[in-house]
Amino acid sequence: MGKLAVIAIGGNSLIKDKNRVDLMSQLATVQETCRQIAELVQRGWKVAVTHGNGPQVGFLIRRAELAAGELPLIPLEFAVADTQGAIGYMIQQSLINEFRRRGIHRQAVTVVTQVVVDREDPAFQNPTKPIGSFMTREEAERHAQEDGWTVVEDAGRGWRRVVPSPEPQKIVEGAAIKDLINAGYIVICAGGGGVPVVEKNGLLAGVAAVIDKDYASSLLATEIGADLLAISTSVSRVAINFGKPDQQELDCLTAAQAETYLAAGQFPPGNMGPKVKAILRYLHRGGREGLITSPGELVTAVEGNSGTRIIK
Repeated sequence: MGKLAVIAIGGNSLIKDKNRVDLMSQLATVQETCRQIAELVQRGWKVAVTHGNGPQVGFLIRRAELAAGELPLIPLEFAVADTQGAIGYMIQQSLINEFRRRGIHRQAVTVVTQVVVDREDPAFQNPTKPIGSFMTREEAERHAQEDGWTVVEDAGRGWRRVVPSPEPQKIVEGAAIKDLINAGYIVICAGGGGVPVVEKNGLLAGVAAVIDKDYASSLLATEIGADLLAISTSVSRVAINFGKPDQQELDCLTAAQAETYLAAGQFPPGNMGPKVKAILRYLHRGGREGLITSPGELVTAVEGNSGTRIIK
């Protein structure tokens, strides 16, 4: 069979219109992206699909907050697992339907994926990742006291819960994912960066944290020996001087050039920075090629006619 690609889909990219955040609208967007993925499969690529879940976890936690008078809150790690299943279902069904339309005799499966993190990771001492809805000070203080949340005031807009974002160390189901790919399956996995777990005395336990999905995708690509790590985002190419009159889109970068631009602040931490860092990690660990592009240009980008490639 052909080369292996890890394709990372952003959770925000599943929501095209902020006024239409319902699940059926998200499904329609997933179907568009899956047409691109199916085309790559038809051209001979083996594929593992990862995805973000930031907005979706926020929606789920908000539903739980609204129902708090009748039902218990959902622990964060369970919310990550829940959204892995729901988004995985959308991608899985959309791929299967697209394969059937094209006469491709392939199957897609979703693996609820756990990712090991280090309990001593400094992120646990300094939670910074906001999740859930804005709260009043009184609500925030109540959650801090009753539920152990870490809460912060957010630029005058209200109070929010913040959680740790530790570094991914190991994909628990990595070997199973690789076996499924080698058996011919398209695997949806490591959704939302994976369910964060810690190991103690050889046993696993979930923790209230979130893992950056691009970093987890990078680790997955390394562990399964992928030939390509492709990260989809809201723009078709990476640019320097973004949003300025002298903005310059980049077709190809060496790892050294990407590191130089990163050090110069060209790729902000809350935007393009993690995507570029994720690809650099993959390349430094022996990966072959990274690609950043928009979901609708995935095929043309893989063919070298769009997107930004990062190479050794």
